[in-house]
Amino acid sequence: MEFKSLTNIETSFKQIRLYALLFVCLCIVVCGFALWQSYAFAQAQREKVYVLDGGKSLMLALSQDVALNRPVEAREHIRRFHELFFTLSPDKQAIENNMKRAFDISDKSTYDYYKDLAEKGYYNRIISGNIQQRIEIDSILCDFDTHPYDVHTYARQFIIRSSNITERTLVTTCRLQNSVRSDNNPQGFVLENFRVLENRDISTKKR
Repeated sequence: MEFKSLTNIETSFKQIRLYALLFVCLCIVVCGFALWQSYAFAQAQREKVYVLDGGKSLMLALSQDVALNRPVEAREHIRRFHELFFTLSPDKQAIENNMKRAFDISDKSTYDYYKDLAEKGYYNRIISGNIQQRIEIDSILCDFDTHPYDVHTYARQFIIRSSNITERTLVTTCRLQNSVRSDNNPQGFVLENFRVLENRDISTKKR
């Protein structure tokens, strides 16, 4: 009878030890899950920025990885450069202002192209002939697999005279180099090795 009692005590002790071990394991799992959820919640909160709007109300702004927006910023950088460089009016000051802003986001290759056109009297003819010039971007192809990024731009150029409108096809190529963001260069790129591959008349319509 005494041996049976000892056997029951030993069995009960093993069960209690097993339950205790299971309880400890459960506590470890619960604590680990709670820590993981706390970290995830803290990470999500760090991505939120609250901005005070005029001292009256709070607006929520979400942060994200800067690299996710680089393709969009690259295309906008290319689009902005072409608009500045190829949109012209018969005003010398306006042309110079546009060119200065285009040079701020590009390297010397664009300045060399501008000087070549200036020496050929291109801008003087724009001014003397009272000619307007504008550009429409059709597509921008960027290769983001390697840096600097190779870019091809396809656009249409419109030469607007008092008597007619000439439409031209424009194809350019360049490379984009990552750079420091500034007020003059908000996208943080520098346009390099700019070249015009094609620029020819498509049609001319009388006004």
